[in-house]
Amino acid sequence: MSRGKGGTGDGTGHVPAELLDRYAAGTADADAGTADVLWAVEVHLESCAACRDRLAGAVARRSPQTSLLLEQVRDGLVAEVTRSPRMPPRRRWLPGTGRLSGWAAWRVTPALLPRLGMTVLVVLVAVGLDLADGADAGRYPSLVLLLAPVAPLAAVAAAWSRGLDPAHELVVASPRAGLDLVLRRTAAVLAVVIPALGAAGWLVGVSPARWLLPCLAFTVGALALGEVVGLHRAASGLALGWAAVVVGPSLVTARPPVLLAAASLPGWAAATAAVAVVVVVRRRAYTELESLR
Repeated sequence: MSRGKGGTGDGTGHVPAELLDRYAAGTADADAGTADVLWAVEVHLESCAACRDRLAGAVARRSPQTSLLLEQVRDGLVAEVTRSPRMPPRRRWLPGTGRLSGWAAWRVTPALLPRLGMTVLVVLVAVGLDLADGADAGRYPSLVLLLAPVAPLAAVAAAWSRGLDPAHELVVASPRAGLDLVLRRTAAVLAVVIPALGAAGWLVGVSPARWLLPCLAFTVGALALGEVVGLHRAASGLALGWAAVVVGPSLVTARPPVLLAAASLPGWAAATAAVAVVVVVRRRAYTELESLR
């Protein structure tokens, strides 16, 4: 376990025995004076079987009543499972779904998959309209280009939302809660949306160089504003603002927007870097109640 703010590392990559004993006895936070130690220990225990085994021994030494209670609960569960009828095995539609479900438990919310599907469908519709317009001498700017900067926002809005994730309260109470989990779920969104946009751009002749930086800028901007007003509101507001200020006027005037011209890319890069700094500086905001909307 690496040495952190609370000094939990012992140089071996594992939780020190003395700290593990105090953790088993429930005195680790009181002795260290900070909850950071508890969080660091719990995150490490998630991935270290050796330390979990050592923790079981520490609990048996420091709190035999807890060990007895756990044995009683385990015996009761075994008896109930033995008496319960067996459900027929479910057919898995993907190989390795067991690993996928573990991955999805942390990186995908129930509302994320439908929103990703909706995003891909919108991109396909934009491709169809672009191809139809191209066959008619291309009178309008590419819809793929106009929508690409805000395409991920519908799914990003579901990455950290109390109303869209029925397990939100459990997730918030987990050791991995906060910006780390938001970034993992956002990366899962981008891993689907960006390749779809790349394929769509190839079909209609729009280079990723024109929309990739704006796409990243809007995604990071949603994360930054989400720390203040909630991620769902931030993503929705940015998407509506882009549609009103850029998409609508571009279709009315039949001219590509200046904001997506090659000359504007350095500005998008600077904006992305600046907003990313804000997200890092305020990284703890996603664990506060104000941002859990």
